[in-house]
Amino acid sequence: MSGILEGKRILVTGVLMESSIAFQVAKLAQEQGAEIILTAFPRPTLTERIAKKLPRPTKVLELDVTNQEHLDSLAENVRAELGGLDGVVHSIGFAPQDALGGNFLNTPWESVATAVQVSAFSLKSLTMACLPLMEEGGSVVGLTFDATIAWPQYDWMGPAKAALESTSRYLARDLGKQNIRCNLVSAGPIKSMAAKSIPGFDTLAETWDGRSPLSWDVTDPEPAGRGVVALLSDWFPKTTGEIVHVDGGLHAIGA
Repeated sequence: MSGILEGKRILVTGVLMESSIAFQVAKLAQEQGAEIILTAFPRPTLTERIAKKLPRPTKVLELDVTNQEHLDSLAENVRAELGGLDGVVHSIGFAPQDALGGNFLNTPWESVATAVQVSAFSLKSLTMACLPLMEEGGSVVGLTFDATIAWPQYDWMGPAKAALESTSRYLARDLGKQNIRCNLVSAGPIKSMAAKSIPGFDTLAETWDGRSPLSWDVTDPEPAGRGVVALLSDWFPKTTGEIVHVDGGLHAIGA
């Protein structure tokens, strides 16, 4: 029985640790029949080491999404490996420490600008860099953390995620005519490399399972990974501009 990504070629960003959602996406994509290629920054060697734990070997390319030279050479480097792309996974986010942890009112613009460029504008940058490879259409899927409400300690990553969510809708609008879908998965908290940089993450994670209708395990990134893989597949052929919540249902519960 073939997998739901049989014959697909997928680029996955953000594989840093086995605990990352991006690693689960890469693993599940291979198990579902896809050929994948990984990008990494700032330490490609770390990603290469983690990639050895995937079902099949895969190439790792260095990609700083704020570096125009890296973006300009991406299509050529990916084409040499895979010939083209059917899907792109955006799992990239960063905010300087002074943009997190309760410093919202005092964060300087330079730090806010960095958070927005790396976490939101990069969805457009990455998608445009990959566009020449998706000649027959494809699926772009990013990862967000519900930006409709204000979270403790999350500070400027909140507005950055709101910008990411809006960017995804505008990409859906402009790329639909090329049969390219753009959607996001809004995942619950996962104990990943990204989570370690957020002050107060443990407190947030502790309250999640108590409030979400479905039990939530902060050490299990697979459910979110499954959501991403589903959106990469042909099972959502007319879904774009959407945010699919994979968070145990907490987004729907007031208190």
